[in-house]
Amino acid sequence: MQANTSNFDAIIIGSGQGGTPLAKKLAKAGWKTALIEKDAIGGTCINRGCTPTKTLIADAKLAETVGQAPARGVQISGMHIEFDKIMARKNEVVNAFRTGSEKGLENIPALTVLHGEAHFTGPKTLAVEGPSLLSGGGPSVSLSAEKIFINVGCSPTIPTIPGLDNIPYLTSTSILELPALPAHLIILGGGYIALEMGQLFKRLGAQVTIIERSGSIITKEDEDIQEALGNVLKDEGINILTHTEINKISGQQEGIVLDLTQNGKAVQIRGSHFLLALGRSPQTKALHPEATGLAIDAHGFIKVDEYLQTNVPGIYAIGDVKGGPAFTHISYNDYVILYKNLLEGAHQSVKDRQVPYCMFTDPQLGRIGLSEKEAKAAGISYTLATLPMTHVARAIETGDTKGFMKALVDTNSKKILGAAVLGTEGGELMTILQMAMLGGITYDTVKDMVFAHPLYAESLNNLFLTLDK
Repeated sequence: MQANTSNFDAIIIGSGQGGTPLAKKLAKAGWKTALIEKDAIGGTCINRGCTPTKTLIADAKLAETVGQAPARGVQISGMHIEFDKIMARKNEVVNAFRTGSEKGLENIPALTVLHGEAHFTGPKTLAVEGPSLLSGGGPSVSLSAEKIFINVGCSPTIPTIPGLDNIPYLTSTSILELPALPAHLIILGGGYIALEMGQLFKRLGAQVTIIERSGSIITKEDEDIQEALGNVLKDEGINILTHTEINKISGQQEGIVLDLTQNGKAVQIRGSHFLLALGRSPQTKALHPEATGLAIDAHGFIKVDEYLQTNVPGIYAIGDVKGGPAFTHISYNDYVILYKNLLEGAHQSVKDRQVPYCMFTDPQLGRIGLSEKEAKAAGISYTLATLPMTHVARAIETGDTKGFMKALVDTNSKKILGAAVLGTEGGELMTILQMAMLGGITYDTVKDMVFAHPLYAESLNNLFLTLDK
């Protein structure tokens, strides 16, 4: 260890949705704490993920609603999209969230925030390159601590495609800074990011083509969900190409040219912009994890046990960098588990915790617990309750009946094993079922529960009534 190394009780690398509250919690508990951030405070969610994308999705939904107004008897003339104003509102929201996170870190006596990029130089020892509060603006500092928490997250995966390096491709980060609306946005990938981006840009006026190598979009979901959401997107005019691979990409004066193989046949398409949406890869390489002996899997994720500790005692990993479900709320729950264990003597773990999620397409897809795929693979006996949104009073009244809901019920115990809600406010409906699952409430209790009329939630009565037929 260097003679000028600054010693801390805890070091948190990354100010994401787990790292920031953990730094505050430990510092307020009296731990001498350092929080290191190489970019903007708030991590991916606030700066490049949930906050900006859901803001844009809301404006795209507004554009869609206005566009449908004449069919509902509301005549509107002169509607047009001002893309610059939409992006400006997105920036305002992001800046407000980021500023709030920054202010929340101020005036905490035991907390030091360092702006720079960290990497391990030895056992539980880090160098931080770049401007630093500890060094008075010097090029680097050395830090050490008995407890180190890695919250560096992931970045967009960049595949190897012939010609890709010769075109100005977009990622889920750079597309958020576009100065103008794409004429034709081509998206590689059929997952959650691809579908959200595709729908929002189509609603703002772009032509959109989605390219997926496999036979369907959102391959982790059940086939009925895949088909229903695929039909919704196609009905909105999005071109979805499945069983399709890119052989070569080139840039020409009129835009980007992709040479494809679709179902064994050569196809060529042209677009103005190309977005990579193939998932995200862990940002561990720059950490030099080998310098402190950290175990990394074949994909670069940090290995942890059920208590989020790595193979090196005292070093923990939280959020996306450890693999598993890559959701903001999981990162935050990692923080909750750690502070309860470290400060309150609890013995909480990630084992068997609920993993809800929501994809913010329109309609939303809210998911919790087992899918049919998973239940069948595990040999679990279940009964399936299903209800189309065309049978939901609130959906009929609001004029948005796309989608359906379904729930898996244990044949013997009558407890809810999992649910998928593809519909307006699907995430909120899913959350009600999640709470029922957490409380061990059986489906027949929900079936007979008194819900206010005419909420979407009231449809849960009818969903489980289908099991009595």
